[in-house]
Parts: sequence; structure tokens; C-alpha cells
Amino acid sequence: MERPHSTRQPHPASSRRPHAERSLPSVPSAPPAHAGPAAANRSRLLATALAALACLSVQAIPAAAAGADDVISRGVTIPAFYTPPASLPSANGALVRSEPLPLALSLPGLDGPLPGTATRLMYKSTDSNGQPVAVTGAYIEPSAAWKGGGPRPLVAVAPGTMGQGDQCAASMGLQHPITLNGETVSVGYEDLAIYRLLASGTAVVVTDYVGLGATDRLHTYVNRLDGGHALLDAVRAARALTGASITSASPVGLFGYSQGGGASASAAELQPSYAPDITLAGTYSGAPPANLTDVVKGIDGSALAGALGWSLNGFLQSDPDLRAIADAHLNAAGKAALNDLSTMCVGDAILGYAFKKSTSWTTNGESVSDIVESTPALRATLDNQRIGNLKPTSPVRLATGIQDDIVPHAQARQLAVDWCRKGADITYDAINLPNLGDGLLTNHVAPLITDQGDAISWLTDRLSGKRATSNCWTMPLQP
Repeated sequence: MERPHSTRQPHPASSRRPHAERSLPSVPSAPPAHAGPAAANRSRLLATALAALACLSVQAIPAAAAGADDVISRGVTIPAFYTPPASLPSANGALVRSEPLPLALSLPGLDGPLPGTATRLMYKSTDSNGQPVAVTGAYIEPSAAWKGGGPRPLVAVAPGTMGQGDQCAASMGLQHPITLNGETVSVGYEDLAIYRLLASGTAVVVTDYVGLGATDRLHTYVNRLDGGHALLDAVRAARALTGASITSASPVGLFGYSQGGGASASAAELQPSYAPDITLAGTYSGAPPANLTDVVKGIDGSALAGALGWSLNGFLQSDPDLRAIADAHLNAAGKAALNDLSTMCVGDAILGYAFKKSTSWTTNGESVSDIVESTPALRATLDNQRIGNLKPTSPVRLATGIQDDIVPHAQARQLAVDWCRKGADITYDAINLPNLGDGLLTNHVAPLITDQGDAISWLTDRLSGKRATSNCWTMPLQP
């Protein structure tokens, strides 16, 4: 039975969102005694999530009176700011609009609010079809002084997987770190990395990506061109913001893990052709989904199985020619799942689709990976998303957990190999942690936490003008 969930949400084959507010059914706090292993795993994940939430400031977003034109996603009214205008500026990175953004986690300080003052942004970018697109995000001017020498640098943050509902956008997560309203669970977990960067005195701009936040289309999840363009254009938008302390002389770094690692990796290799006006001091790419053929296999049946639906929705958004293939292979349950997932955040997807196998979504019981393998058009789509065919011309630190089975370690390592063979300046770090449970997200999340300090230190060194030392020569010895 299809779950009702939100306004303006299309069938996966549609690019605009029809008005029809929906809501999630209640989720039991624990599985019944006769529940199977999948339900038990979901219960453990929920318990872990609730424990983490208890450590954070939870903001329950009250229902607001919605106007006829408001977009409501799983009970959250999306501010009118996020609705793009009918026409956009011609220049990539040009500001469409901006407004003050209240930071939920903010303290008074001698030099202004800590960690800084935020501005919500909408700017123009170019999507994977070469068409103009409005992207939202946020710029944060830090209160801390930059002590690295030279002008204050700028770091563009590419968020990790947030979901596909507009309420999941990272810029909204800065204002509402946790949205928990009975219909959606959205956690702005990237706030930690953002605040750590601000504490070092770097300015930060964060992108919401194409279609996440902006209400005119679906988020094109893990689309390498959309993600890379949106991140680079966020740098341009920050530079154009009146009153910001950064200038065109400010060193620029890119930072991202998981989906964000893919976007930062893509941006690093696209920069020479797409944004030659931006000189990159360095890029951190953690757990990048560089080869989606392998990643699809990793997430299918895992705790993050819902991400498979986000991927399919995004590619159907970008390439309508694939819709006939989807209609032929997806059964009613699969189509309902894609529709349902298209307004979900990570928390919702874990609670609703953890450990779901794609074989239950297809007409003949094949997995999505099997269908991709036997369908040339789908193989070509994923091949076109491959990161590593271009050479970044600035230093990159690529980190991957050797136990990562969600964004598989081997394909991330292969990206480092591909770049090294092209002569790029690569610092490769294999994060060696014990196996913390197959398919539970733990092997993917643990390196994010344990490596974040080293990642920020490496990037701030580059922003301070310190040279990187490539370790490509060690790749035959590295796991």
C-alpha cells in the first residue's frame, strides 16, 4: 500500500511536483516478538539514532499555516525563499537572492555571534543537461580570525547523503539541526564539520545540490555533473555576496564525505574546464561513490537501501528517456517506493526501507544491478557518472574506510589509482578500522567520524599555503 507523504511529489517519471499533502504512518518503537532479522536490525538502528538525537538540540517543527502556493514536504512548510523565480541570471554562480539565516547553534561572542553569521543563498548553476538551474545553500562568515596567514580562505562543503525531500536540505539543517515532527526525521549532521571549519577561521559555503531545497524539481542524487557544478558555483556565489570578508584572492578548498565526497571529487576534476576562474588549494574527498555500478550493489539490501530509490528518481529526473525502461521493470511496489522515497530524509528511509532488497521492486524478481547489467542504456547512464576520467590539477586527499561496504572501499581506492595514473597530486588514506557490522552503515559512518579531524587539518594546511606531498607511489602497498 502506497504511503501518503507530501506536496508536489511526482511519480518518478514526472519532473514537477503536484500539490497533494501526505503524511507518514506512525512507526512502532520496536518490532513485535515474531519480527524477523530485518525488523530487529531496524530496531537497533532506531535505538542508535535516538541515542544520538538525545545528545543534540532537537527542534520539533510545528505545523505552520500553509498558503495555497506553499510547498509542504512531510509536514514541513518549505520557506518561500526556496521557490525559484521564472527566470535566472545568465552567469554561473550569480546570486538570485539572499537573506539572513538564523543558526540554531549560536552563542554570543566578543566579535559577534559564535561560530559566525549565516546567509541563506540561491544562485544559478548549470545542470547535467546544460540547462540553467537554481540551487540553494548557505554562507557562514566566521567570528574566529584566520591564523594561517594571507586572506581568509573559503571552504565549499558538499553535504553527505541528506535524502530527497526538500526539508532535508543542509541549509535548513543549519537552522533546524533536527526536524522531528512525526512525519519526517531530518538531521543536519554536516553542521559538525561546518562548525569545526568555522572554528579554524575559514569561511564556509555549503550547497544544497540541485533540487534539494529548491522546490521546482527532484534532487538529482549522486549526479556527478549536477553535484560538481553546484559546489563550484557555490564558491562563485559566496564571492558575490556583499559584506563577506572573502575575496577573489582567498584560497579555496572543497570538503565532502560520501555523497559529498563524490561531489567534491567531481568538482575537483571538473574545475579546470568548468570553473577556471577558481583556483583550488585542495580538496578532501571522503568515501566517494566514484563507480555507481559498484555502489548500487553495496546499498541494495543495506540499512541505506532507500538511497537506491533516490538514485533512480534522480536519473529519471535528468533523463526522461529512461522512464519507459523503469516502467517496464518496476512493479507496483517499486513505483510506490520510489514515489514515497522522493520526499524522505535519511532517517525516514532507514525507518521505512532499511535492508529492503530491490528484487521486491521489480516485475521479474531481478535486482536493479542485474537489470542495469542487461540494459545498455542503463549501463551507459552509470558509466557516464564515473568519476576518475578527468585529472584534477590541484591536490586531493582521498580517504576511504577499508571495511566500507555501503560505498565500497575498492571502488574508492580505484579512483585514487585512476587519478594517480594521470599524474594527479593525490594523498590517499586507507582508514583501517575493524568490521563493525555488514550493511548496518557503521562501517561507512565510522571513518567519517574518526577521520574528520585529520581531513580538516590536511585541508587547512593547503589553505595556509603548505605544499601537499603525493603518496601515489605507495598505492601498490596500500589496502
